[in-house]
Amino acid sequence: MVRHAGMSMPFWKQKTLAEMSREEWESLCDGCAKCCLLKLEDEDTGEIAYTRLHCRLLDAQACRCADYKNRKKIVEDCVILTPQTVAEINWMPRSCAYRLLLEGQDLPDWHHLVCGDRNRVHTTGHSIRGRTVSEDTVFDEDPEDWIVDWEGNEP
Repeated sequence: MVRHAGMSMPFWKQKTLAEMSREEWESLCDGCAKCCLLKLEDEDTGEIAYTRLHCRLLDAQACRCADYKNRKKIVEDCVILTPQTVAEINWMPRSCAYRLLLEGQDLPDWHHLVCGDRNRVHTTGHSIRGRTVSEDTVFDEDPEDWIVDWEGNEP
């Protein structure tokens, strides 16, 4: 690690996303699970709308994929985030660590790598825990009925 005034810099301040080890890359995920929400794209404007519906593989209490290793095989349109694809994905939440670092910003104070508490993302309201339903539980309603503003308004 690089040393500055007796302090070591964290890896996310020393490396680009592409330079990170797999372990470092995976540790950036804050567990908000917003990337597991169903999103709708306006065909005319390209604008992305988030919903309160989550992927059927999401363990909503843990805010983690129930089958992370096989997710792409089970959910065909699941997007595998990599250092190469993160810049191309326009729907990543503004609070996402991958997006923040790509844009030259720092991690928020509630991020577990900063505060040391993996639960803080939930206690500070930055995750979807307790605020979504599985896409498999909604049959008669249109996805448009589930649109929500995750960037500030409570669902």
